Amino acid sequence: METLRKRRDFLAANSSKRAAMPGFVLLVRDRKDGDETKRLGITVTKKIGGAVVRNRMKRRFRALGREILPSEGVAGADHVLIGRKGGVERNFDSLRSEFSKALDRIRS
Repeated sequence: METLRKRRDFLAANSSKRAAMPGFVLLVRDRKDGDETKRLGITVTKKIGGAVVRNRMKRRFRALGREILPSEGVAGADHVLIGRKGGVERNFDSLRSEFSKALDRIRS
């Protein structure tokens, strides 16, 4: 699994399939480049909270990505997690089940 770093990749994912959950919004864009690598990008804005809150949320999202994307992610796609206001207070097990549910919604 690789990490998205370029702005153009995040902007391209913004016009793709999306699934909104209480703690985050998941965007998945098929790159159609023949590469089966799953990439993860994370965005948490200042509206969510201060630096400590944003970094905690990013750490939780990275842990979700490492745990779930290798088995359930879409091959050859960019996955972008956008943090929402209530996401940092949510139980990690809830986030895990919501992430799996969001991936199922996007695949169907």
